[in-house]
Amino acid sequence: MAESQNIEWKESWRDEYLKWICGFANAQGGKIYIGTNDDGTVVGVKDSKKLLEDIPNKARDILGILVDVNLLTENGKDYIEICISPNTYPVNYRGEYHYRSGSTKQLLKGQALNQFLLKKTGITWDSISVQNISAQELRNDSFDIFREQAVKSGRMDEPDIQVSNEQLLDNLNLINDGFLTRAAVLLFHHNPEKWIPGSYVKIAYFQSESDILYQDEVHGSLLSQADRVVDLIYTKYLKGIISYQNITRVETYPYPKEAIREAVLNAISHKNYATLVPIQIRVYDDKIIIANDCVFPEDWTVDDLMGPHKSRPYNPLVANTFFRAGFIEAWGRGIQKIKDSCVLAGNDIPEYYVKKEDIMVLFRGLSETTPQSPQTTPQSPQTTPQLDEIDSRIIKVIESKPSISQRKIAASVGISYETVRYHMENMKKREIIARKGNGRSGKWIVL
Repeated sequence: MAESQNIEWKESWRDEYLKWICGFANAQGGKIYIGTNDDGTVVGVKDSKKLLEDIPNKARDILGILVDVNLLTENGKDYIEICISPNTYPVNYRGEYHYRSGSTKQLLKGQALNQFLLKKTGITWDSISVQNISAQELRNDSFDIFREQAVKSGRMDEPDIQVSNEQLLDNLNLINDGFLTRAAVLLFHHNPEKWIPGSYVKIAYFQSESDILYQDEVHGSLLSQADRVVDLIYTKYLKGIISYQNITRVETYPYPKEAIREAVLNAISHKNYATLVPIQIRVYDDKIIIANDCVFPEDWTVDDLMGPHKSRPYNPLVANTFFRAGFIEAWGRGIQKIKDSCVLAGNDIPEYYVKKEDIMVLFRGLSETTPQSPQTTPQSPQTTPQLDEIDSRIIKVIESKPSISQRKIAASVGISYETVRYHMENMKKREIIARKGNGRSGKWIVL
């Protein structure tokens, strides 16, 4: 019999095999047989009675666990059976954490060790406290987004959100022993990268695998990133085919917006932010690829992901806040919604590629509505600043009503407030528009 997840054969005992006991205890448990060769044939062991006393004592003194050690006999030859139960708390060998995977023993380091310790202790990565930051340092913008969306989705009542920001964070379990959690910083801070680098989204338009025509980065709180990313994809990176139903103008895009939005929100809410690598979205002539680092459940396959499954978020606090805001579902139905949207639009069902620490989803576009070549190109100091569709729509509004507020601009153009604010800040930096005066007497000026 070959070695397996739960079986290990050893011809003789060495104290270093305590590492193997440690590995079994940290995994599913198992048995080690001393006095057998690699295929399980009994060859016998010397000093069996001494080992019966030494092995359990060393496991207790060095590893801090109890193991059952039995003396067995076959064909007149003694051999030892060590039975190890899975331990609910992390077990270490002289400060090292070992883990049984398949028929091998692995020394856990880096991210693998962090994930193991979090899983064993029942603590999630996003629930860990962040020092030296208070709720007062969080801007109101993201709280406004959350309150508006939570009421609109019907997943929170008005009295539950009409409380102070700090109380709202506490209601969402985003405060731990008086400190903000990592989830709170990611969701509501305007610059979470100060504490968690890589917590942003990169988008690029690829003419080929090696030729990038232009790119963008979307920064800010996760709540503000959500709609901005999707709006940017559809206003700058894709071209819709225009048709008319009677006098109504209809724009048909190569990908259903509901599916892309769901995939982007899933990536943002379920990403493994500990890797410090941003979410990456690649737009091509005929496909879109959304890739992010994640921690895929060990017992899942791609078939499990594509079929009905339970919701098992890696960032439960982030996922719960996104759910309360109506951004995602809480029943593992997100991928089914993506598939349904694609089928309804006539697109192929997206392809998922899953590795141990990352996931990639590939959408193929409708052949008759391929994305256009870049609508905007990086400007050089000598060129006139280029405007995308959202910029142009905003400028038309402020030209007709210079004193209008950004929230009213958002309502007028039918785009989220955060997206309008992002584009207007960008145009101010590029000296396309400016604000003259403050408050109600202030006016927008097109330069």
